[in-house]
Amino acid sequence: MAERRSLTEGLKATPPPIDTAKEKAFVFGEKEQPRQAAPAVSAATLNRTPISTRIRDDFARALKRASLERQLEGREPNTLQDILEEAIEPWLKANGYLS
Repeated sequence: MAERRSLTEGLKATPPPIDTAKEKAFVFGEKEQPRQAAPAVSAATLNRTPISTRIRDDFARALKRASLERQLEGREPNTLQDILEEAIEPWLKANGYLS
């Protein structure tokens, strides 16, 4: 059996030349997909306020399923927050609460 050594001794013995391209390919995978652009709302004007509410169980399950499926497919919007904001905005505009 090989003699045991400390972690720092083992790291010192690691060969220094490391191919960073291979390292990144291993860590991030071969199929790194580009991120889609965020909505056209300026970050400076966007303030989010936490709210708490209850919705029907079937709505909650369907919303969560939609969010997860859209995340796996890489489609936007895919977070619960973004989906809800996109769904609520037309109602607020149609009823005169947003311009």
